[in-house]
Amino acid sequence: MAKKRCNGEGSINKRKDGRWECSIMFGFQKDGRRRRKSFYGRTRKEALDKMHDFKQKLEAGLITLDERPLVQPDILFSQWADTWYEGHKDSISKTTQQSYKYTLATLKEKIGDRPVNTIKAMDIEDLLRDLRKEGKSDSYVAKARGMLFQIMNKAEANELIRRNPVACAEKMKANKPMEAKEAFTAEEVKRMMEGLPHDKYGNSIRLMLGTGIRMQELLALEPRLIEEDGSAIHIRQAVKTVSGRVEIGPPKSRDSLRDVPIPEGMRKMVISLRETEDTYLFQSPNKEQPFEPKHYREKFKDYIEALGDVRVLTPHSCRHTYVSQMQALGVDLATIQSMVGHADLDMTQHYLHVQSPIKQKAVETFNAAFCGNDPHFSQIPVSSN
Repeated sequence: MAKKRCNGEGSINKRKDGRWECSIMFGFQKDGRRRRKSFYGRTRKEALDKMHDFKQKLEAGLITLDERPLVQPDILFSQWADTWYEGHKDSISKTTQQSYKYTLATLKEKIGDRPVNTIKAMDIEDLLRDLRKEGKSDSYVAKARGMLFQIMNKAEANELIRRNPVACAEKMKANKPMEAKEAFTAEEVKRMMEGLPHDKYGNSIRLMLGTGIRMQELLALEPRLIEEDGSAIHIRQAVKTVSGRVEIGPPKSRDSLRDVPIPEGMRKMVISLRETEDTYLFQSPNKEQPFEPKHYREKFKDYIEALGDVRVLTPHSCRHTYVSQMQALGVDLATIQSMVGHADLDMTQHYLHVQSPIKQKAVETFNAAFCGNDPHFSQIPVSSN
């Protein structure tokens, strides 16, 4: 018998064994072949009814194409969130784990007793609005949304839900525009490069200004991570404060693992920092332990205040300063991001191709602007203070 269209959804025909067969097509398989499914019945209506029942369950997110149950109503959000966290925690640092636990507790308090498959986009929006009403910051709300997305994305990947509701939820607009990062001016940079004492702390501030490295990376530096000729430092670790204790761990992100070229005019200074018998350039009185970040911030403040005519910002402002000054000097953004190790995924694809000669040219630009003509940098006294 000739095949007939099944309400525009497939084809139907009567088989030689007397049964009716209704077939529908859903996309393509991995090998490129059409994905088809057939339904059989003793009557034409029975085959069509089976096909329609399958489509309704599929559209409702109750089954997969091979008719396996898609949702498990007894899995609560709190249960699935814990499962997700246990599988995810080993890929993040201990400090990030603590932050995740705090945010996760808030999410479980809000929707922990809800079955995962019942959470809709409007529920996500209501939750985020509640956080905003409770006075949570824009960054916290964004962090909560990001964690929700990861949790529900994994639920979708494991066929607990048909689609991720967070992807369909409206993003919360920030209450206020993001404040610009504080950075030293070019005049302040010159004043610090020329006026800071030529000791360990003064030179470490110069190093942050001239390379953009993070304070946490500076405090984790070991002599072995600095080239003997002072031409480069290798960022392989950073200090972390975990439960009040300073520890050595990986840098902030995978992109933070990098080799940082040093401007020629600063290399003797860097060599002076390298000349120590301690494990770390900055070491706690408790041997073999890195320096406390809060103690370094206090030293940084004292050294900047002593200059008198430079604003007292934070050590991290040196990093913002490096980026802004390099931009002002004409260095392209892709090169800058490669050198400072930003983990912005949107930018990563643009700066993976940046090669060492380009980076070297960039630091030479900084060298010429801020330390190329200063005789102090070619004859820096070595001091252990």
